[in-house]
Amino acid sequence: MINLYKKLFFALLFLVMAFFTYKYFSGEKENTTEYGSNLIQEQIKNVGKLVVTEGHYSQVLTFKDKDSYFGGLVSFDKKAIVVANSDVSVMYDLRQMKYEVDEENKTIRIVSIPKEEIKISPDIQYYDIEQSKFNEFTGADFNNIAKKVKLDLAKKIEKSTLKSNAQNRLISELSKILLVTHSVGWKVEYKGEEIKSENEFKI
Repeated sequence: MINLYKKLFFALLFLVMAFFTYKYFSGEKENTTEYGSNLIQEQIKNVGKLVVTEGHYSQVLTFKDKDSYFGGLVSFDKKAIVVANSDVSVMYDLRQMKYEVDEENKTIRIVSIPKEEIKISPDIQYYDIEQSKFNEFTGADFNNIAKKVKLDLAKKIEKSTLKSNAQNRLISELSKILLVTHSVGWKVEYKGEEIKSENEFKI
């Protein structure tokens, strides 16, 4: 009978120890997951800022306009040399980035990254202005010149490295999230694919 009590005692002791061991490791896992989630979200908050790449462009244009009458027998011309010095900014507002936290699968899913914003601030100066009283420069002329300056500059920006430099800076900021997630055993997904390195970010 004594042996039976001993067996029951040790069996009960084993069950109690197993229960507390399970609770200990379960709690540790929950704490680790919560710690990882908080750390990653704090890093995303730190990254969530305006990423700006700036450039400066100079342009020289000649503006000409002619008003003709009587089949071209009489005309009134106006022209000017236009010098435009423009500051250009390419920005990503990462405060608008949308993401999901999947604690069960230890995954950060980047849902969307905001599109770049391009800001053009031209300083336009006019030289060698020639005009007639019958064909003077108007507000509409100056507005059209400003539009042309911005249009020509937008084409130059597309051919330049300004946008690609801005993307590189953006990826550099996003890679900080990647570094933290990997350090706590989490992973990052974007566009349905797991991102394992900085080079795999396709913006």
